Formats: sequence, structure tokens, C-alpha cells
Amino acid sequence: MTDTLSLQLDSYADQDITQEKLRQALTAFAEHQKQRFFQHVPIADLVTERSCYIDQLLQRLWHFYGFSRQEDLALVAVGGYGRSELHPLSDVDILILSESPIEEAVGTKISEFVTLLWDLRLEVGQSVRTVNDCFNIGKDDLTVATNLTEARYLCGNKAIFEHLTEVLNSEKFWPSHVFYQAKLEEQKVRHARYHDTTYNLEPDIKSSPGGLRDIHTLSWVARRHFGATSLFEMSRHGFLTDAEYRELVECQNELWRIRFALHIELRRYDNRLTFDHQASVAANLGYQGEGNQAVEMMMKEFYRTLRRVAELNKMLLQLFDQAIITNKRDVAPVVLDEDFQIRGHLIEATKPALFQARPETILDMFLHVAKNSEIEGIAAPTLRQLRTARRRLNRFLIDIPAAREKFMELVRQPNALQKAFRLMHRHGVLSAYLPQWSHIVGQMQFDLFHVYTVDEHSIRVIKNLNKFADPENKQRHPICCEVYPRIVKKELLILAAIFHDIAKGRKGDHSELGAVDAYEFCIQHGLSRPEANIVSWLVKKHLLMSVTAQRRDIYDPEVVAEFAKQVRDEERLDYLVCLTVADICATNQDLWNSWKRTLLAELYYSTQKALRRGLENTPDVRDRIRHNQQLASAILRSKGFQPREIEVLWQRFKADYFLRHTHKQLAWHAEALLQHDHDKPLILLSIKATRGGTEVFVYSKDKAKLFAIVVSELDKKNLSVHDAQIMNSKDGYTLDTFMVLDPNGKAINENRHTTIRRALTKALTVMKSERKIRRAPRKLLHFNVPTEVSFLPTKTGKKTMMELVALDMPGLLAKVGSVFAEHNVSLQAAKITTIGERAEDFFILVNEQGSHLTEEQQEILKASLIKMINKHA
Repeated sequence: MTDTLSLQLDSYADQDITQEKLRQALTAFAEHQKQRFFQHVPIADLVTERSCYIDQLLQRLWHFYGFSRQEDLALVAVGGYGRSELHPLSDVDILILSESPIEEAVGTKISEFVTLLWDLRLEVGQSVRTVNDCFNIGKDDLTVATNLTEARYLCGNKAIFEHLTEVLNSEKFWPSHVFYQAKLEEQKVRHARYHDTTYNLEPDIKSSPGGLRDIHTLSWVARRHFGATSLFEMSRHGFLTDAEYRELVECQNELWRIRFALHIELRRYDNRLTFDHQASVAANLGYQGEGNQAVEMMMKEFYRTLRRVAELNKMLLQLFDQAIITNKRDVAPVVLDEDFQIRGHLIEATKPALFQARPETILDMFLHVAKNSEIEGIAAPTLRQLRTARRRLNRFLIDIPAAREKFMELVRQPNALQKAFRLMHRHGVLSAYLPQWSHIVGQMQFDLFHVYTVDEHSIRVIKNLNKFADPENKQRHPICCEVYPRIVKKELLILAAIFHDIAKGRKGDHSELGAVDAYEFCIQHGLSRPEANIVSWLVKKHLLMSVTAQRRDIYDPEVVAEFAKQVRDEERLDYLVCLTVADICATNQDLWNSWKRTLLAELYYSTQKALRRGLENTPDVRDRIRHNQQLASAILRSKGFQPREIEVLWQRFKADYFLRHTHKQLAWHAEALLQHDHDKPLILLSIKATRGGTEVFVYSKDKAKLFAIVVSELDKKNLSVHDAQIMNSKDGYTLDTFMVLDPNGKAINENRHTTIRRALTKALTVMKSERKIRRAPRKLLHFNVPTEVSFLPTKTGKKTMMELVALDMPGLLAKVGSVFAEHNVSLQAAKITTIGERAEDFFILVNEQGSHLTEEQQEILKASLIKMINKHA
């Protein structure tokens, strides 16, 4: 295998056993394997070849250190190395087995031996134990027991190794039924770490559901119970058909190829396919295409492999359960109809070729799952039948009229969201039903905003809708838990969830294209045109409420009125808020917070009022201002302040200030200002969370770069600004309010308030912030977000609205603020939105004259912003 490169280690003389020469040999061998990989040598050969090469190294060193003269020692490979499976960066797990406790002199030699391996940059996991040690430690530790189960003799006293094997195979060590249950629980815990899905955007080749660990789990259980030492031997016991055995080997080889391609790119051991390595791994595997096409092709094939492994794993573990724990065939079935029955908690088909003879009965099975809460899954023989029928379908199920009727019955089934749709996705039935769905399976989303593929995200939107029916979720989703139960035609919302992202990956606006698909689907499935229009509208506008709440000034009556005009009625508003919240929560586990909940709630209720009042009846702004002042004044008077001093203070402020703050905020500000020396800056931080975050109020004499200084200081404290109301008094003071969240998306801990207040006060006193910007997270460096500056039309034309899209680098807002100051542009309000790696910020601006920016001023500002941001990107 390696003779042509003179890499054989067993021929090395003692004088050649040096760290330098051995490292050179290992480097040459790694390069040799890399070239063979690119020459498309079968991956199984490469994995075994590396294991054999490490065998040679260890055996030669064993003799070099004189261990061959120690008759009571043996060197044993364990873990993945014990299976003779080594990738370029795999751990080399070894066990030095001794008949008796190690003497000090021998222990010193062993230490030298292991140290050399580390110096050779091998990831070595080593242990020195007696047979009794192995038994006692392994009996108490499942991981150790599993590693020992795969023990393979390398050199030394073979009798000790055989004794170890005999001890490990005894029922006293790990009875097979106990081992099976422990490995099953271990797998459940591992899957939970990956949100129980194979479709994470940065998956782990080894540990994700459907990854190599799922194959290992099958082999561990089979080895423990049947003594099967390979997948082939496992198939000989009748648990794997020949076709399934070939499929499992094919999947293992595919995962090995991807892991090998990843390892030759890395310096340190890792099995995660992160964004920054996906392109290079795809290139190593020979995928080609423009932009992200190569990665998309690789990842779709990768997710397909994970799904196949996950399905086989579930089916085979079920069969092992019957063989090891109990024979469930002895459990009497409960007949559901002529085609299906329940045995235990699993649904079974009563006929061997049911799905091939009548494919629409596939949907009948999931209708039973939706109607019967006792059903937890599909029995292995039925799952085998489903897999065969799915592959032999010569048309999509949607083309069968009977299947369309059953699908709509399923959509209208109240409990379908709980389990049926997720099982349909997991077992490829949604892809078999709907051609558009088959296109988004494993569809990547190249950003830090999403954490799932398009199909998995869509399934989670459906799952989230179901949560709104549970009163226990009312605290987290107060509006949706109130609205969802009263929606009469919930099926329209479910169909909108299925189609809202279904056109992603196609050229064009996915909302527009998906709306067309949704309308045609509804008509094809017998819905009325008005119903089809609602579903189509929801798909087309599914981002409208989120964008309006997070990137527009929702305290501006014009913004609310414009949003209400697009929504048109309360029925659509109810549908839209449920879809919006379900969509946000399904995007990222950590994305939903009280800040977003508050924004959407304020927009929902403001729009509801506008619709009930009538869009032609605009609210009286003066009444709202008077109302806020009266309530705030009452609070202040109750604390001993005189009406006259309150009036004098408020005379300095413009009407907009009273419109954009609640009466409690007005009272809070005034109480501090009435006791403050106005020659000094005043910084207030809200004790209680305000709209889910901490409100930072800044009062100071207005000066250039004030906004830039404040946001720079907040950024240095690792705080994110999500909203800013920038106002001036009539006599030249700022009345700025910043809504700030900590890195976890929560209000700032009160323990930090004093430090933040001091830092801001100091910076505003000297009007300078130290230029200390946090280092950009490593993940951001992989993304390229072109800087875009656009100006939006306004009705009144008195102010200029600007949108900025850029890479969300630390210090971005401070740079933007400094550019505004340089061009004498005043900021009136800002909405700061971070979507993964993208900053999508909204600003309301005026020029020196307090008017909108001219076209020339806009162009100059745009050029300066792009130049400044790109310079530091």
C-alpha cells in the first residue's frame, strides 16, 4: 500500500525512531492519502489504510520502548480505532492492558511512549488498566464499556487480551438488554442536542441524527447481543435485508467521504460542517457550480444520506427491541379498519403490499396517526413497505384524486399538527405528495439567521401553530394563544405555513412565486376562490408584519395606517400575526424574545384599532398627547412636584416627545430632570424590562457625534441597540431613548447599570469615546454582505427615511453615526435589526435646515456610508 513512498514504519531502525523523522513520515503519509482521495480511491480503503498505518507505528514503537520484553503487557486498539476506522484527524484510542499494577519504571516508559505520540500531533486517548480495572470501570461507565466492546489486539501478550475479551463478553459485564436500553437513551439525548432533526444548517457528520453515530449504535447493539462484528454479519442475522445492508454501507461510505474531505481541510479535530468549510469540502468532493451551487448540491445529498440512515436506524432499533427486550408480535393488535391496526404504540399495515396497490392509503395511515394519540410511530415492517412503495411511485400522490381528498381531511384534522406532519416529512411522504416540497428538502439557507434547512423550518412553523392552541403557552405567546383558537378555518393557516417558503431556491421573489403555487394548490384541492385568495395573500405577505414591526416606525400613525390598508380586515390580521410569530420562532431557537413580542403586540393592537375605527378616520394626535401629559402629571404630583415646575419643564419639549413615549416614561424622565443639573449629562436605565429590553435615556446638550459616542460605548459593553428615538428639545438638548439588549437578547442585569451609566456620562462629558472596537466573531468573516443604502419615499416629504444593509460588524452603528455627524445630518429615529450576519437598519433623517435631504445630499451620504463601512469590513 505505502511501499512506493518508503513509508513502511516496521522497517525503521532504532536510530530512525526520532520525533522529526516520524513526523515527516506521518506528514508524507497524510499527503499520500490526500492524493489517493482525489484519485477517487474507495473511501473504505483509505479509512482502513490509515488504521493499518497507525498499527505499524504503534507496533514499532512498542518494540522500540522495550515493551515486547514485558510479558504481562498488551497493546489494544479501542473505540473507532478498534473498528479499524481512522480518518485524518480521528482520535487514536489505545488501551495498555496489564496483568498487574504497573511498576514505576514501566510507567515512566509508558509516559515517554504516549508523550511521543502527542508530540507527533496524534490525538491520542490512552488508558493503562488491568482486566479487573476494565471490568469495574466499564461496568459503571457506558462510554468506557462501548469503547472496550470494540477492542482489537495490536501486540504484546495475547493471552491477556483474550482474557479481557472473555470478561467483556460475559453477561455480568453489560447484559445485552441493559446495554440496548442504555444506548437507546444515549441516542435520544444526543439527538435532542441537535433539536431532533437531521436538517441543521451546520450539521455534525458524526453526531447529528442520521450521522455516523447512528450507524455505530446499530453495530454496538448488534455486537453486544449477537456478537456481530460488522454490518455484513448483522445482515446475516436477518435484521437487515440485503438491500438495506447495501444501503447502509452506501450511506456510511458517503458520510465517510464527507468526513475525510472535511478533515483534510482542518488542523484540529472537528466533525461539524460549518459555513466556513462547506465550500472547500464541496470542492474536495468534486462538486462544481456558480455561487453556492456546489455547496447546495453537496448538502442536499448529505441530508438525503442522513435521512436514510435515520430511517434505517429507527426501523432496526425497533427490530432489536423485539428481539432483545420483548417479542411484540405476541401483543394482540387493535384493529383500526381493514387496512391498519395498532400493536403496542405502533401502527401496522394489515396487507403486505398495501401502499403499492393503493398509494393513497399512505395518507390514511397518517390520518390514523392524527386521530389516535396512542400511536407513537410506524411499525418496522410497515416502514419497510412504505420505503419500497415511496421509491416505486411513478407519479406524485397529489395527482391521485383520492389522495387529494385525504390530504385536505388531514389538514383539517385538529391533531395533525402534533405528530402527523412531522412523521410525513421524516419519512419522505410530503416529498412524495407535493413536487414543490421535494425541491426544498435539504435546501440550504446561507446566513446566520436561520439554523434549519427550508423544509425543516417550514415543518417547525406548522408545529409552532399547534402551540398556540395550548393555554400553557399564553405567557410566551399571549396574542396568538388568544387569536388562534377563534380562527375558524385553521386549514388556511396551515396551508400558508406549508407554502410560505416553498419557492426558496428558485429565481425570483419566493413570496410572489409561492403565492401563485399556493393559489393553484387550493383550487386543485377544492377550496373556494376567496379561501384560495387568503392563503395566497398570506404567503405573499408573510414577511410584512415582521418587517413593519422591526424595521419601521410603528409609532408613526402613517406607518400603521399603511400597514392596515394592506391587511384590510381583522380576519387577515389574525391569520398574519399567527403565521408571523410561528415563522420567527421556527427560524432560530434563540430569536424570539420579549422585545419582538412587544413590537408585534403594539403593531397588532394599533392596527386592530385602526381597522375598527375605519381607515378614513385618522386618530387625533393632540388628544393622545394631552392624555399622556395628564396621566404623567398625576404621577409627578403624587410625588410632590408642583404643576408649575412640570409645565415649565415640558414647555421646552416638542409635541413628538409626548406622542412617542408612554405616560410612565414621561413621568420617569421628568422626575429625574426636575432634580438634575442641566449642565451635566443625565443617563437613566430602566430598572424593570421595558418592551423586553432596557431603556437607556440620554439627556445632554446636543452636539455633533453624540449618537456615535453613545452607541460606541454601548457596543464596547457588548450590548446591542434595537431601537433609538432621537429627539431634541426646543432649547438644544437631546432627549434620546435607546432600547438595549444584552448578548442573550434580554434586559441588562441591574448589577451592570452603574458601570454603564458612568461610562456614558464620562464619554458625553469629554465628548469622546475610546476607539476600542470588539473583534468580529470568526463566523462573520465567512460572509460577504454587500453594503446597500436606499432612501424610501415619504408622504409628507418633511423627513428622509433611509435603509442600510451591511455586514453586522462590531462598531457599525458608531461608524454610521460619525458619518451622519460629518455631513451635518440629524438623526430623528432608528430601528436596528440584526438578521444573522446582516444588519438591516432603518433611520429617519433631516438636514441642517430640519428638512428632508435633497437628492444631492442623499447621494453624498450614500457614498460616504458605503466607503466608511467597506473600509472597515
